[in-house]
Amino acid sequence: MERVAGAARALTENTRAQEGQSFRGFRQNAEQLTDRLIAAMFPPYAAAALSRESALLEAAELLNVCLARVLPEGRDPEAVAEALFSALPEVQRQLQTDLNAAYEGDPAAGSVEEIILCYPAFPAIAAYRLAHVLYLEKVPLLPRMMTEYAHRTTGIDIHPGATIGDSFFIDHGTGVVIGETTTIGEHVKLYQHVTLGAKSFELGPDGNPVKGIKRHPDIGDRVVIYAGATILGGRTRIGSDCVIGGSVWLTRSVEAGKMVLASAAVTEGQLTRDIMGDSPLESAQL
Repeated sequence: MERVAGAARALTENTRAQEGQSFRGFRQNAEQLTDRLIAAMFPPYAAAALSRESALLEAAELLNVCLARVLPEGRDPEAVAEALFSALPEVQRQLQTDLNAAYEGDPAAGSVEEIILCYPAFPAIAAYRLAHVLYLEKVPLLPRMMTEYAHRTTGIDIHPGATIGDSFFIDHGTGVVIGETTTIGEHVKLYQHVTLGAKSFELGPDGNPVKGIKRHPDIGDRVVIYAGATILGGRTRIGSDCVIGGSVWLTRSVEAGKMVLASAAVTEGQLTRDIMGDSPLESAQL
């Protein structure tokens, strides 16, 4: 017991500087807030039989608790709450376009309810769209907690700072990573293990990465990116109507309407060439 007490004293001493602001229970509050907001917009998602009004009232209370812990002095929590709740109809509209894209784009989807209840992309994208509102309001920490909740439960990692248009669909989804400064147009479809990330980090005078600069790619409208593709860099743009094949590695831009394939996919058999059409670009050519 003395050993335990000694360890507790040492841990307390090491963290004394952090004791001014308690975050005990913050993760649970952020997770419950996310679930209540999604349930209010899409009742089939609710874990319990909550009315829409009840879900929103609970969400409002949870939001107040969370904002009290993270907002700097002088920020008005009522203004942040007003911004979030006013945005809910637009978030709901965007999510409906995402659901339609999933239903129309996946022959395995039997109904919209199946997508809401069974597809990991739905809670991941829903959490992102809600968190993005708070990110734009410059709320610290809470937006990241919301998207990390979705990341932990779905395997899909979308930073709340990313900008994503309507009709967004992630098929299967496990291992997808979308960085903070990524922009994605409308009617874009990603498969599992796609990474939209940073190529390198500009370093400041202290040798540490510079924050707040463009690091991640831009994806145009009606782009399909297949499983395992990696697209990196803040200057990398994938034009509209492109198809990026599986396992492709890209650090350069691609013009609109192009198809990019990994070398093995191009050279491995006549059937693949017939399906892909004339002169697809190999990633090694870019």
